[in-house]
Amino acid sequence: MKYAIIRSGSKQYQVKEGQSLEIEIMGTAQGSVVFDQVLLVVDEDKVEVGTPTVEGMKVYGTIVKEGKGDKVIVFKYKSKSRYRKLNGHRQPFALVKIESIGVAPVGAGSSSPKPTKVSPSPKKPVTKKSVAKKPATKKATK
Repeated sequence: MKYAIIRSGSKQYQVKEGQSLEIEIMGTAQGSVVFDQVLLVVDEDKVEVGTPTVEGMKVYGTIVKEGKGDKVIVFKYKSKSRYRKLNGHRQPFALVKIESIGVAPVGAGSSSPKPTKVSPSPKKPVTKKSVAKKPATKKATK
């Protein structure tokens, strides 16, 4: 049995070929996806453990549908101060069917759309913009 452990966002998933799983949407993704952060691959007796990822290994999948999860209610309350706040949240998700582990899926030629790469984006360094100072105004003398 061949399976892999992948990282998507800040979560890890164990995936097998042909399996469908719900992952959190991180941006807009259409068509097929490629998970390039593969942490572990098991193929029968052969085990490859990444440090932190397995070099050259990828997991290919196709987005089946997108939707929103169940509503989570957030209720804040402080006694004796008349403070109540009610919020709700529905996390968007994508249902992904895993096509293959390690090699490109069958029929993935030049006619298919370019797969979307799912990996954390590197954070850009914060640069401070210099603000030009205005010259001081001269005071009128009497």
